[in-house]
Amino acid sequence: MPNDSKAVVQAFVEEVQNKGNIDAAGNFIAPDLVDHSSLPGLPSGLDGAKAIFSMIRAGFSDHDAVIHDQVAEGDKVVTRKSFTGTHDGEFLGVPPTGRRVTIDVIDIVRVQDGLIVEHWNTVNLLGAMQQMGAA
Repeated sequence: MPNDSKAVVQAFVEEVQNKGNIDAAGNFIAPDLVDHSSLPGLPSGLDGAKAIFSMIRAGFSDHDAVIHDQVAEGDKVVTRKSFTGTHDGEFLGVPPTGRRVTIDVIDIVRVQDGLIVEHWNTVNLLGAMQQMGAA
């Protein structure tokens, strides 16, 4: 089961985050996803996840995600990854700067019946803001 859960996360990163196919998020994320790390003001569940992916894609249209490490145990998968892209759109209120930015992320997800049902993460937003010149 842990390898199956890792495969779900890997496919999600490739299809939704790298290819930008946000509509495919429902193939990997349960509609009633519990996101313990959601940004304030976003909807809950799958809609909130799609909103985050849309924000990232709007701020960094050429971004890609790279998985550096992945560990799975039971129904949980921990992924250390980074997003790198050109800041060519507004992101978290910061107007486009044209700078290359790398955002480091550690995600923990719980996978049930082939779908991500819970999510926790740590994101280095301060580092991203510094790279964009906003901090």
